[in-house]
Amino acid sequence: MSDHLELHYQIDGSDDALPLVVLHGLFGSADNWRSHVKQWQEQRRVIAVDLRNHGRSPHAQAMDYSSMAEDVIALLDALKIDRCDLLGHSMGGKVAISVARLAPQRLASLIVADIAPVTYQHGHESIFAAMRRVEEGRPGSRKEADALMAEHVDTPAIRMFLATNLIRGEDGTMHWRVGLDEIEKAYADIVAEPAGEGTFEGPTLVLRGARSNYVTDDMLPQVRKILPQADIVTLDAGHWLHAETPEAFQAAVNEFLSQRPL
Repeated sequence: MSDHLELHYQIDGSDDALPLVVLHGLFGSADNWRSHVKQWQEQRRVIAVDLRNHGRSPHAQAMDYSSMAEDVIALLDALKIDRCDLLGHSMGGKVAISVARLAPQRLASLIVADIAPVTYQHGHESIFAAMRRVEEGRPGSRKEADALMAEHVDTPAIRMFLATNLIRGEDGTMHWRVGLDEIEKAYADIVAEPAGEGTFEGPTLVLRGARSNYVTDDMLPQVRKILPQADIVTLDAGHWLHAETPEAFQAAVNEFLSQRPL
């Protein structure tokens, strides 16, 4: 645990309730979950986390799931959280599965959003190209940054999502706050399987998007092998299901959590 990073986090809600810890996906941040946190904090203590190389958290070379899981476990220790419900989307879902396998006693339940415990082949080449183009172009505004990204990424929603990582530097130009060098160098670790061995036997919800290729039917045997208690719910959405269908996502999570004691 000596190599863990001290992650940035946002905490809201009642100190008396069982904590719900939320982990974002690749190129995401705790900020992406504000609307959901606003709902959950009415009944829960919610901790939205910036994973390493993302948001306001420190940067580091390692992006393997063992290291990222240790960061989260160390945060639980620092906040004196013995047990929590843990929710992760995409890369954050693999971190959550890793925590569940490495420290199952820390989880009351596990929620995995649109990711499977498998090694993926498809890449983010156009995303990296778009972000590098912004670095090269040194835009003075978000509008200029969007035009540069559009050279490589056609979808406005994806460019808008990436733009949440832009900050204005002291020189007046827009910069990425993510550790882009570290992420790109460690990309093979990010598409790899979660850390740990064996199964997580606790209550589990796996949410997948019907229009996403991240949790396909042929991956379900591997999901059930590692997460044997998983309820698998399919939403009418793509990969960013919590942003595309927020009401349905919120309802599915709330229904699952309502079965667990606060």
